[in-house]
Formats: sequence, structure tokens, C-alpha cells
Amino acid sequence: MTERIGPGDARYRAVVEKRFNKRFTAHPDYVRLVKSTEDVMSAVQDAVREGQRLVVTSGGHCLEGFVSDPDVRVIVDVSPMKHILYDAAMGAIAVEAGATVGETYKILFETWGSTIPLGEYPQIGMGGHVSGGAFGFLCRQLGLAADYLYAVEVVTVDSGGTARSIVATREPSDPNRELWWAHTGGGGGNFGVVTKYWFRSLDAAGDDPATLLPRAPQSITTFKAEWNWSDIDQSWFLQLVRNHGIWSEQNAGADSPNATLWALLELHRKQFGKIVVRGVSTAGDAAVGQVNDHLAALSQGLLAPHGFELAKMSWLDFALNPLPDLFAAPPGGVSAKVKDALLRKRFTDQQIAVAYDYLTRSDHDIMGGMLGQATYGGRINTVAPDATASAQRNAILDIACNTGWIDPRDEEKNVVWARAFYRALFADSGGVPVPSDAYDGAFINHPDTDLADPALNTSGVPWSTLYYRNNYPRLQAVKAQWDPCGVFHHALSIRSAENIPSRSAVS
Repeated sequence: MTERIGPGDARYRAVVEKRFNKRFTAHPDYVRLVKSTEDVMSAVQDAVREGQRLVVTSGGHCLEGFVSDPDVRVIVDVSPMKHILYDAAMGAIAVEAGATVGETYKILFETWGSTIPLGEYPQIGMGGHVSGGAFGFLCRQLGLAADYLYAVEVVTVDSGGTARSIVATREPSDPNRELWWAHTGGGGGNFGVVTKYWFRSLDAAGDDPATLLPRAPQSITTFKAEWNWSDIDQSWFLQLVRNHGIWSEQNAGADSPNATLWALLELHRKQFGKIVVRGVSTAGDAAVGQVNDHLAALSQGLLAPHGFELAKMSWLDFALNPLPDLFAAPPGGVSAKVKDALLRKRFTDQQIAVAYDYLTRSDHDIMGGMLGQATYGGRINTVAPDATASAQRNAILDIACNTGWIDPRDEEKNVVWARAFYRALFADSGGVPVPSDAYDGAFINHPDTDLADPALNTSGVPWSTLYYRNNYPRLQAVKAQWDPCGVFHHALSIRSAENIPSRSAVS
């Protein structure tokens, strides 16, 4: 049995301070560092018996305060659970929930030469990452990580308050299949504590572990280029963003020869001094030509970017340290606000004008601030919206209004800027990306509690539809079955279909 680690222990501080977004701070009564499924069951059972609100953490990269919630009394940290192995009985690769994305990439590549299209940052924990769908640099070529999920092990709490371990698979005959389905995009912290995932491609045959998942890329080519804001006026800005959107629309298909290219257009605030485009190609010997063609498409009718950087490396070297300056943070980290949306069509000229205004105006005195536009689609969009819980299967761009700050006194003005910017971008649909022919909602792995605030979401469309579209009622039914007491919840958690109230002891 694992010990209860209190505030006087350095391990307690390591857990509560292990958070990507320093905007939120946790103050639980104690934490539990668990090493096995049995440890998790014991930790969950104790918290339920004692009426203590609990949450689970893995890598600590939740963008909102779901773990660092003042009401949370117990944090169960699964990060010691890092085993990755071939499970012959399952015919799949097993990955425990505490492994990071980087650790998973490393073992998959070094042991079997394979990979999964996981996230972009190697320190993300697998536990909450995969259950939200999970996409990264390889998503256009390979799809979502959840598309490769064969099975999941979850510690749930039944109607009698008893913690138990359940294994659910995608096999049609599995009576627990709906619990598996819910973990292919239903989001973390909803149904129980994930302890293990098993991965296997849908079309995999045989029992050779080296053939169960996609082969890792032979090489990775990265690129970066930039334009100076001093050379940019509104018409120039309009043309650049329009060019990027046109390229994204024309290359969103899985059959596009550019499905092997992922790119990010970083539209920084003018005071940053530059606009940056960077990306990743897995096209091997054809990568240089592919990158040059992409930059030519972005620069059509404009000056070519300067500061061009190109590098070729092995998959593992890239996966363990991808685009270092993109993820660089000062000592102690930063606080952040990220407002995500998925687009089915490129921004209109009116929306691009809004972006120009918010990126150049001087009445918001903030140091950072960016509108990121990442290419999306490809293989992701070949999967039916209800085949997994990840319903957004028609998007071509993943965009986000981001801002970060170090001094807590700067929080209000940064959040005000991001909220106003996002609301203005989606003014035609109540300030949020309501699913339509233009928008595909938002991505639950980039949660934003603003979408549940009627003062900020005036569309009349609930946050649950933005994140889950038509899959939400099905997720509610899974919630009612597997978390009938409402033990697992947070600000954007699935609500039970039967509206079963949470026990007062764990609410």
C-alpha cells in the first residue's frame, strides 16, 4: 500500500508543483504516488470511503485547473507507472498511464521500430493525453493516437462505492466496449483512473509486435522561416493568412501528397517583431522540395521569408527534442491561457482583419500573445465521427489564441486580451466555434472553461456540443454506467445522462 504524502514532504511539493500551466495551484491534504493498478484501487477506495474529492495526474499538462482545484483533497499521481511492453495475451503493445509521450516514443522505436501519432511535447503524460484523442506532428499522416487504441484498463467506482479495475477493448463482443469507446476522445478525469493502454492498428494482422503499429519515419526534416513585422501592413498580412488557409484547404485530404507535412503559422503580436512559420516533413528525400513548395505557396504575391532554417535528423532525435525553441520556457515556467478551435474552412477576410487588429493594437499592454494556426486533417478525417469519441473529423486547421505571463499581476490583462480576441474571431456564432460548415468545435485536450460561461459563449450551444458534438449523449450514458456516484468530475467533465447527483462526500 502506498503512503499518504503530506505537505511537509518534498515529494508532495514535486507533485503539486508539477504543472505546465502555473496559473493554477493545488493544495490537497495529501498525494499518493502509485506504482500499480492495485495501488490505484487502494488510493481511490480510501478517498471514497473518507469522502475526499480526488483527481488523478500523470504528466501535469492540463491547461485548466482541473487538478489544481481548491476543492481537491487527494491527488493520485500515476507517473511512477511507466512499463511499456508487448502483451502477447492481448496481441497489443501495453503502455502504462504514467509513461510520458517521449518515453513511449523511445521504447516503441528502439524495441520495434514503430510509433503512434502522439502529441508534440515529450513530457506530456499518457494517462490524460490519449483519452482526449491526442494529436501531434504525425496526425495528418497517421491520424489520432486514439485511432490505435485497442484496450484500456480503468479503475472505476461502482454504485456501492467500491473501486475496481475494468479492462475494456474495442472488440464488438466485449460487454465493456462502450468504456473503451469513451476513452478514444472523451477526455481525462471523467470515468475513472486510467492505469494502462494497449495499442494496435485496426488493420494489424498476426502476433509480431513489430507489425502492430505504424513504422516510425525513416527521417524527419524540420524547417523554420520568418517575416519581420516592420515589413508588414494589413493587406500583406491578409494575403499571408489567406495563402496559408488556401494551402490548408487544398491539402486537407488523406490522399494529398502533402499529408506528410505538418506546419504551424505563428502570428505573434507585433511587438514580438516577427511572424514565424515552422513545420515537420516525413517525406524523406522529397522533403526539401516539399518544404520549398509550401513556403512558395505561403509567399505567393509577397516577399519570401528570411532566416530560413532546414535540418534533417532521425525520428527519435526529433521526437525527444522537437522544435526546441517552440517549447522553451523560462525557469519556473509560465502561466497561460489557451483558447482552441477547429476550422473546417479557412478564416474569412473579415476574421483575418480581426486578427490583424488584435495583433497590432496597443491598448492591450501584454508581453506575449499569438494566434497559432496548425495544419490538420489528412488521415484524421478518414474516420467516422462516431467510430471514436473524437467527433471532430472534418477540420483542416487547429487554431489557438495563446498568451502567457510570468508575473501573477499580469494575469487579468492577458486573459482579457485572449478572451476578447477569440470572441471577436467567432462573433458570427456567439463568440465560439459552433459546429457548422465553417467550424468543427473545439478539442477537449485543450480545455477552455470559458466555453461553459454564458457571458463568453452567447451562442446558446452548450460547451458539451462544442467538444463532443453528437457523441455527447453516448458519453453521458457511459458516465452513468461507470461513474454512477459522480466520483470523477471537474469543470468540463461529462454529466451523467440520468443526472444522478454526486455524493455529497465526493462532490
